[in-house]
Amino acid sequence: MGHAARTRLAPADAASVAEAAALLRAGGLVAFPTETVYGLGADAASGTAVARVYAAKGRPSFNPLIAHVGSLADARREGVFNAAALTLARAFWPGPLTLVVPAAPGCSVCDLARAGLPSLALRVPSSRIALALLALAERPIAAPSANRSGRVSPTLAEHVMADLDGRIDFVLDGGAAEVGVESTIVSCLEAEPFLLRPGGITRGAIEAALGRPLRAADPGDADGEAPLAPGQLASHYAPRAALRLNAAQPLAGEAALDFGHQFWRSGDGLRLDLSPDGDPIEAAANLFGYLRRLDASGAAVIAVAPIPREGLGEAIMDRLTRAAAPRG
Repeated sequence: MGHAARTRLAPADAASVAEAAALLRAGGLVAFPTETVYGLGADAASGTAVARVYAAKGRPSFNPLIAHVGSLADARREGVFNAAALTLARAFWPGPLTLVVPAAPGCSVCDLARAGLPSLALRVPSSRIALALLALAERPIAAPSANRSGRVSPTLAEHVMADLDGRIDFVLDGGAAEVGVESTIVSCLEAEPFLLRPGGITRGAIEAALGRPLRAADPGDADGEAPLAPGQLASHYAPRAALRLNAAQPLAGEAALDFGHQFWRSGDGLRLDLSPDGDPIEAAANLFGYLRRLDASGAAVIAVAPIPREGLGEAIMDRLTRAAAPRG
């Protein structure tokens, strides 16, 4: 599916929720109400669908997206829950709490939604409409706030339409979001959980459930509008190999990350093309998986073809530039 020519807006009745679930299963983009704000949903297992979310939002970099699931049991199929994570999930789910946990071996949430990280952000929303949609979609739904990047988060369907009409497929109108601020995000990647983003559940309530103080994240842990993983700037997926950006051609012994079939020389190493047709949505969907495969080939250097900094190309180059940065 390309961009929707027109975005359909419908009251969130049973027929519309079923239609929205079918669209999500087919790779479409659906904005739906949660108790916090309206989310822009896509099949979390589909790199292409998730890439369309970034394109619709005009998101400047690939931050991890929250994967919404229908129950703790569903969440435990996707992530590994330590004692603290289980305590918090049982205390506050369904509700406005997002937990960052290690990805489970069978995790279906795609690389792009996890921003290439070995962790993922999970939430069970309490909105009746969101839970009905998740039950019918039968898969995790990646859903950042349903607005253009950098704009105010939407608490009404008309806010979504004002920002995203013509850029997404469907908006389920469920009236005003109850909480009106985003979910609280707590990292449970280490033994001591810590707060990544304040939100709909207070620090005091979380500390009461844990029976101990919540460690605060370091100031450097925040990155842009959605700090979903600790030290996010530092812990973006970075290959062991050095990256040579805007390469004219790969050199002898280099692996090659092509775009739009620009490389005619092989470089003797593994060569993968993010999108032979030069499609940035396809390229974004392939980015982290292809970097991993090239890195695993053992090459010391990965030559990267020029990628235009337009649309999703800007986000792809943002991530490649971070991955190429010198590491101390």
